[in-house]
Amino acid sequence: MSVLDNVDAATNLAKNNELQLLVFRVSDKEDSAYYAINVFKTREVVEAKNHYLTQIPSSHPLLEGTIILRGLQIPILNLPAWLGITLIKEEIENSNILICDFNGVIIGLRIMSAFRVIKKNWNEMHAPDSYRLKEDGVVMNDTRLENGSLCLILDYEKLLSDVIPQAMVDVEKDAEMLKEIEIPDKLKYGTVLVAEDSKTAQRHLIQIFNNANINMRLFDNGQKLIDYINSLGEDAKNIPVVITDIEMPEMSGFTVLKTLRNNPITRDIPLIVNSSMTGDNNKREAEVLGADGFIDKTKSHNIIPLIVSVMRQKEKN
Repeated sequence: MSVLDNVDAATNLAKNNELQLLVFRVSDKEDSAYYAINVFKTREVVEAKNHYLTQIPSSHPLLEGTIILRGLQIPILNLPAWLGITLIKEEIENSNILICDFNGVIIGLRIMSAFRVIKKNWNEMHAPDSYRLKEDGVVMNDTRLENGSLCLILDYEKLLSDVIPQAMVDVEKDAEMLKEIEIPDKLKYGTVLVAEDSKTAQRHLIQIFNNANINMRLFDNGQKLIDYINSLGEDAKNIPVVITDIEMPEMSGFTVLKTLRNNPITRDIPLIVNSSMTGDNNKREAEVLGADGFIDKTKSHNIIPLIVSVMRQKEKN
């Protein structure tokens, strides 16, 4: 039985500030670290030796080639090499491919073995501030396994941005269109609050809002966002819009939505979800919890028009 067979519905977990992680390793070496990925972003694990790898000339060094799986041509990314780990020939022959779905982009990550699925509360996930030495670090957050081992959750959006940049948001796209949009005064003279833990996604949003000459303030997770909003007191009513990711340490985006909608001071603030978890269940759940809009991260260049549309609609109501 596949390690993914018993995965629960990710949406039901996320709305309770929980998530399930597929834990895996990228090497057979005894000191190899444990890594993890949200199971909602995974499809299956297949044995690498059972799939012919076609190399792509002039491609990124970390793009090993493509395989054909269930009629789809899937690019295979060398995750160990991205982490600075070189697999020997025997390890490559015995490795597996983790098939993932990021914003509808299907890719395969070379791993050594899938360990197991674990359930965690988002408040058990921690930002690696103590050892993330650079802004371009590859670790987004971490948690502990039952045996005390550290388990690292990687910035897979950064991996995609490094190897397949065309799969990510084009921050310059539709820039001319913004010149034709009339920005509401509350947005033009206010500050948009954003909860997002991916440094890659943060950089994209910063550039998008800079292009539109709109002020924004970033928070690394939902808890920091909520703490700041609570510190504003009645002035929180002046916030033009809140944008939140779903997957974040300390507090998930779904909990952010619930918290803001249940607070009389903030319940009318426009709320936008900007996430790579783009399944219909997540979109429905975000709407049920009070989100006014949902946009996937590969289309973040459209976030300003979406915000303006949501604000205009709320004015009418």
